[in-house]
Amino acid sequence: MTSTPGPFDLVIRGGRIVDPASGRDGTGDVAVTAGKIAAVGTVAAEGRREIDARGLVVTPGFIDLHAHGQTVAADRMQAFDGVTTTLELEAGVLPVTLWYENQARKGRVLNYGTAANWVFARIAAMIGVEPEADLAFMGRNSNDKRWIENVASDAEVKEILTRLRQGLDEGGIGIGILNAYAPGAGVKEMTSVCQLAAERGVPTYTHVAYASNVDPRSSIEAYIRLVGFAGATGAHMHICHFNSTSLQDVEQAAALIRKAQDQGLNITVEAYPYGTGSTVLGATFFADPQFKERTGGTYEAIEMVDTGRTFHNREELLAAQAQDPGSLVLWHFLDVEANPRHRDLLDVSILYPGGAIASDAMPWTNPDGSVYDGDAWPLPEGTSSHPRSSGTFTRFLRQYVRERAMLSLIDGIAKCTLIPADILGPSTPAMRTKGRLAVGADADIAVFDWDSLTDRAAFKAMNRAADGMRHVIVNGEAVITDGALVREARPGKPVRRPVKGA
Repeated sequence: MTSTPGPFDLVIRGGRIVDPASGRDGTGDVAVTAGKIAAVGTVAAEGRREIDARGLVVTPGFIDLHAHGQTVAADRMQAFDGVTTTLELEAGVLPVTLWYENQARKGRVLNYGTAANWVFARIAAMIGVEPEADLAFMGRNSNDKRWIENVASDAEVKEILTRLRQGLDEGGIGIGILNAYAPGAGVKEMTSVCQLAAERGVPTYTHVAYASNVDPRSSIEAYIRLVGFAGATGAHMHICHFNSTSLQDVEQAAALIRKAQDQGLNITVEAYPYGTGSTVLGATFFADPQFKERTGGTYEAIEMVDTGRTFHNREELLAAQAQDPGSLVLWHFLDVEANPRHRDLLDVSILYPGGAIASDAMPWTNPDGSVYDGDAWPLPEGTSSHPRSSGTFTRFLRQYVRERAMLSLIDGIAKCTLIPADILGPSTPAMRTKGRLAVGADADIAVFDWDSLTDRAAFKAMNRAADGMRHVIVNGEAVITDGALVREARPGKPVRRPVKGA
């Protein structure tokens, strides 16, 4: 299209515009006014600010459905990965209102949002501890196993549902279901939670109950349960990190989910391009007496983020869990660099048709294990997390699109933009104007050098920002300009469903 009269706040000129929503892949201009896209195509009018994007790719900003960092430091690292919207959905928080108030008070670089946290509701109902709007709340209460191992009573289920309703009334973007962290939950409880999601028309974001290659309590059993919840309740069931919970059974899992989708069930998936996961040391599945047999891994594959320590046996692990269950650990569940078969398994989850890329980005921590929430840039020496907190999207595009040519650029960009936006669009109106370059859409834009775009973070150097992002725009405001961070920028806005009674 041709532009309307300017001047515009910003014109991005002469870039290769790649927009999966419209199918556009060609040279053109993008104009921005008042935080919205005002024109796409040939823009004759001037901009108060202009970016020469010749030789660069211009796309919608990337949308991360699964990011636990949720600090300014985490935002900055993700901005260099092309992310403009970062959402805490797999877990979520309670209370939802308090969390949004906290984010608004400190200011955010990227757009942000959260789901209502089922585990937090369970902790409150079953052990009587009031939730705090902080993901570490779960780790701090993991020594009391009642909420982890016990079936909830009818009264407890009622309270869990009441708290989740309140979280949704406060604008939560669905329900985060960390089923693997509370595997004792009964099917009746989970059915009621999914029925609530269906009634409210919101997704559940599920870390399935089991990650194991053998029955009983295998990953396949967990996916069959999830399919059953979708079919019996009508809930939209979103599967988090399809790669790490499927382990070496991902091919069978993918076939089951595809069959369920073909039958009309509302099931969606996401994955990240690493064979290493991250979680808290106190995760129940690590303590399983048959951990090695069930996962095909070893205790040496569990590595503490703050110290690099690994474990030799279950006794060592249990002792560490008792001492500090909230510590972050890496779990090297696939060796994709050395084992071609493992790389093939990872490919199944990454290339799943219609699946989104999502980072599962972890908080940045200091050498003593505490969360880093400071303002330094670059991040202080010794801060650590997981390479996926720095380079998920650039790694995916580099490996799967540029180097291995397993997807076209427009299809790769869709997995980072349009697909996650469309997963949320039916339930969350704010997402309907994201993930696309169209007149009236939010001006969340990534401009990058395709030839040099790459992740730089490694397991021994996690806090190295990705390369190649030349400009990143959030709500019309630059957060990266000419490849450099704009330190004072805080243009992030809340992504939130309408608040009941507001």
